[in-house]
Amino acid sequence: MSRGKIAGLVAVVALALVACGGADGAVTEDKVVAAGRTVNLGPEQNRVTAAKVDAIAAKVPEAIRASGKLVIGGSSNSAPPLRFYASDDKTIIGVETDVAVLIAGVLGLEPQLEVTSWENLFVSLDSGAYPLGLSNITVTEARKEKYDFATYRLDTLAFEARKGGTWRVAKPADVAGKVIAVGSGTNQEKILVDWSRQNQEAGLKATDIKYFQNVADYYLALESGRIDAFLGPNPTSAYHVATSAKTEVIGTFSGGGDLQGKIAATTKKGSGLVEPVAEALDHLIASGKYGEVLDRWGLKGEAVEKSEINPAGLPKS
Repeated sequence: MSRGKIAGLVAVVALALVACGGADGAVTEDKVVAAGRTVNLGPEQNRVTAAKVDAIAAKVPEAIRASGKLVIGGSSNSAPPLRFYASDDKTIIGVETDVAVLIAGVLGLEPQLEVTSWENLFVSLDSGAYPLGLSNITVTEARKEKYDFATYRLDTLAFEARKGGTWRVAKPADVAGKVIAVGSGTNQEKILVDWSRQNQEAGLKATDIKYFQNVADYYLALESGRIDAFLGPNPTSAYHVATSAKTEVIGTFSGGGDLQGKIAATTKKGSGLVEPVAEALDHLIASGKYGEVLDRWGLKGEAVEKSEINPAGLPKS
């Protein structure tokens, strides 16, 4: 990621603090200061940490325990406050990495944070190269056939459009004939494709769905008018809107539609790792460490009261 993109990401991170307090913020390369709070953007994160819990750590599969480390994969295409690069252009930071570090701490393992493409994240989970994935992954019934899940955040999606218009999205018909960008292979892509099909079956125009390489490209296309909206994770859109005079959120939805979507730590099915991960998350919720991390990134509204193993996921159709 280039230094220019880092500068843009720094501005996006500033929004969490500005949104919390409504005060003007000061941004430097390594931190954002606003409303009396500071977010560290440097490689030395001083993360919230958790101590090993022997009873939970003992349930980790032997091969992982013997290695002394927990390899945790995540997508390279995320954005603040989920996963993004620190000011050194190489250290991955954000709420997903903070939760990963907490889980590893409870399990008594050294966290090894790996970065890959969205598609290769699942390839690496399949092969066992990554025993665990934390990358804003939504539980779906299709994914449950290959993976086990331990939930740790609610899944909310947002449509983001240029500011000042009257268009709002509340139902599938509202996206008929629109040009909308979405991430390939994501939960939100499936929802948008399903909505477009429903519209065509009802005699309405299809949605023209566009794909780009990274979040910065989506926003360039949005601001230039090449797309009408971007459908993505609500945390990313909410953060971007708060620091941009050009866009606004025009509709939010559960990532599961009528079913509340849930974000989960992901393991290969039957690996034996999901149970201790879920117990670690429950311990972190009870201890308050989990809440500290979500608050640090402005995501307390997406907190869960308990980690669920393989809950009902988005349906296949």
